[in-house]
Amino acid sequence: MAGEEAPPRTDEKIALVLGAGGARGFAQIGVIEALEARRMNVVAVSGSSSGALVGGIYAAGKLREFREELVRMGRGRFLRLLDPALGKPGILQGGALVDAMKEVVGDPLIETLPKLFTAVAVDLQRHRVVWLRNGPLWDALRASFAIPGLFTPHEVDGRALVDGGLLAPLPITATRLSGAHRLVAVDMHSFPDRPPGEPAQPQLAAHDPTLMERFGGWFGKRLAGDHDAMGIVELMSSSLDTMQAQIARVELALDPPELVIRIPRDACQFYEFWRAAELIEIGRAEAEKALDAAGY
Repeated sequence: MAGEEAPPRTDEKIALVLGAGGARGFAQIGVIEALEARRMNVVAVSGSSSGALVGGIYAAGKLREFREELVRMGRGRFLRLLDPALGKPGILQGGALVDAMKEVVGDPLIETLPKLFTAVAVDLQRHRVVWLRNGPLWDALRASFAIPGLFTPHEVDGRALVDGGLLAPLPITATRLSGAHRLVAVDMHSFPDRPPGEPAQPQLAAHDPTLMERFGGWFGKRLAGDHDAMGIVELMSSSLDTMQAQIARVELALDPPELVIRIPRDACQFYEFWRAAELIEIGRAEAEKALDAAGY
């Protein structure tokens, strides 16, 4: 990453808003790399869902380590980290995924991070957006990516919180108190650029599968679905994308940032987290185009 090759341009403080978008959110790693390559001084970050995940790790100064681990993670390993939530309001608990990421990133408090950071979640009982700006980083991130129906809600300070993308897929207002000179937002619901890639083929296990591996295999088949018909995962994904795209348009119209970097909504299926390397390159390329057009 080019961010360590030269000091930032301290005369240009940037607030960065990272959007919700499932696996597409990993494209925002490439966006950050492009910003750092141009020595842009990001002082504040906000994010929803996968945008919160990338943004929180970036704010913690661990994006390089996370990226390296991510590109090594194949489909099989990712599926083995899916822990079923038996008897709970969701298919997955998410604990195994969080534990794996903690090993790479650590478990800092948000208020101790080198950059200002806000994770955005939704309080289901009060029907409102919640800004998480202090406390354990992974509590905030786990709450922000708790897609209803897929991941169980996550409790923070006695509140059951779910995915921030439900009400704030592009949380621009969460950065407006940062004192930054300019705002850069990453919209994850741009016009389609090309057809979605085919889901990776399942990998054969070299040993008798454990319960977790059997569940991962079953879940992977459900993710792949029937290519001739829309399965439940595809229906949920398409419904969330439609809702989030419309809300993001409203957020952009109400509070326009100085620069919008747009990621095609068909860059991948929302569950294809194992395509990180490809998605990072897409994000970098789209960021470079937007930065060039804006004269940065």
